[in-house]
Amino acid sequence: MSAARWRSPDAVLLCGGAIVMLALGIRHGFGIFLRPMTLDLQMSRGSFAFAIALQNLVWGFAQPLAGMIADRYGAGRVLLGGGLCYAFGLALMAQSTTPWELILSAGVLIGLGLAGTYMIAIGAVGRAVAPEKRSLALGVVGAMGSFGQFVMLPFGQALISGIGWWWALLVLAANALLMLPLALPLAGVAPPPAERRQSVAAALGEALRHRGFLLVSLGFFVCGFQVVFIATHLPAYLADHGMAANAGMIALALIGLANIGGAWLAGYLGGRYSKKTLLAGLYLARAALIAAFVALPVTPASVYVFAFALGLFWLGTVPLTAGLVAQIFGVQYLSMLFGLVYLGHQIGAFLGGWLGGYAYDLTGSYHLVWLLSIALSLVAAWANFAADESELARLRPLPSAA
Repeated sequence: MSAARWRSPDAVLLCGGAIVMLALGIRHGFGIFLRPMTLDLQMSRGSFAFAIALQNLVWGFAQPLAGMIADRYGAGRVLLGGGLCYAFGLALMAQSTTPWELILSAGVLIGLGLAGTYMIAIGAVGRAVAPEKRSLALGVVGAMGSFGQFVMLPFGQALISGIGWWWALLVLAANALLMLPLALPLAGVAPPPAERRQSVAAALGEALRHRGFLLVSLGFFVCGFQVVFIATHLPAYLADHGMAANAGMIALALIGLANIGGAWLAGYLGGRYSKKTLLAGLYLARAALIAAFVALPVTPASVYVFAFALGLFWLGTVPLTAGLVAQIFGVQYLSMLFGLVYLGHQIGAFLGGWLGGYAYDLTGSYHLVWLLSIALSLVAAWANFAADESELARLRPLPSAA
């Protein structure tokens, strides 16, 4: 295979999607480890939740820096380092016996691993494809990430049931190493020459002064809060209501299954309609679904209908938000700027993961956090609808001479 074909947009899309599939598939399975690990290690749910919450915070703060390095020197090196951190963090998580060891492994190392894989692959895909195909390509990547969640959750649950959580984490660590060869076609993916005219400082200042950038970041904060709260605590929430041990795994897998179509559809529609309006509608739909779920009795039917419906709007925020950043600011610093937006997402993720465990330890219930999730959905809908999604003047073609 020639070098040109090996690093073609199609190859970048395929390998970038596979990296996202592994990174997200493993990451969304941490909730099924909560009960077996805390019971065996005699830890509180709050301690486990704090480690996962810190993972998201480390991920968020490291993401803009990882994105800046990828924008400057290419995605390949960052992806290799991120894959190694991810695999080593999973292996060390299996050896953890205290909250501090869990914080170092599941919190710090896996957080760094996610910062060096997930969004870096998305940024590389966004730069490699033509602008008119970008939204759809990002939707395909999002669909592959959801397929990873759908596949890896039953796989992880089967490993826990068959060989125990300790060996399950080691097997997942071996799977994470597959991201290393997949990173090779993404090495050196750079922005078009026409966009290589801004410094890092100028790009950051431009974004931070842009009201739409800040409002979209606020909306993504809410996405992180909801996604990590549900992914981390839904299995335990269902078990507390007397459902079978695998009900949480099935629910999270259904979310991933439905979002295969949901993420693709979000990318498809984002190439044809207003991305900010689609995002506002997505958050309103989440508010309605969560409100209905909390109001109804917890039964297999209500849980699985809720999970599948929520999956339609689960990660559709990613292609729409990434596409919106690229539409406004261009792709020269797409990894860095989307990483900065993702910092807001991960601050929300930290609060969603940690507050879920803290509220449960304090009150014995997740009810208050469910209500907070509904209120935050309404805030996110307003923030995205109020954002300005027009491309910057510097990206518009100069008028031709009369």
